[in-house]
Amino acid sequence: MTDNQNPLSPHLQIYRWHISSLLSIAHRISGVINLLALILIFFWLIALILGEDNYESFLLTINSFFGKFILIGFVWSMCFHILSGIRHLVWDLGYGFEIKTANISGIIVIISSLVLTIIFWLLAKGFI
Repeated sequence: MTDNQNPLSPHLQIYRWHISSLLSIAHRISGVINLLALILIFFWLIALILGEDNYESFLLTINSFFGKFILIGFVWSMCFHILSGIRHLVWDLGYGFEIKTANISGIIVIISSLVLTIIFWLLAKGFI
């Protein structure tokens, strides 16, 4: 007894990704990354409490190339998550559901998060 009238689910090979779906996934991932950033902040506080030697080793790790890469990623994750959350808040108010508006707001979130990350790091380095 076969029923050929049932629709098939779209397969990943034929599914066309949209910016809204990518940003939705990235929003969830950035939430997890923000949790990891909070754990890093707690390690920083623990190193501070445990004494000068532990704090110096923590600073040595953070000031390495890999440490700065991680910190820049955390700053971008925070900026992206906040801006994407604002985008979702606007959607909760009932605005921006049109496909063109959703695509434009998604691009604005991506570009703004990158610009904010650069601004924050320029401020942290004392260039601004």
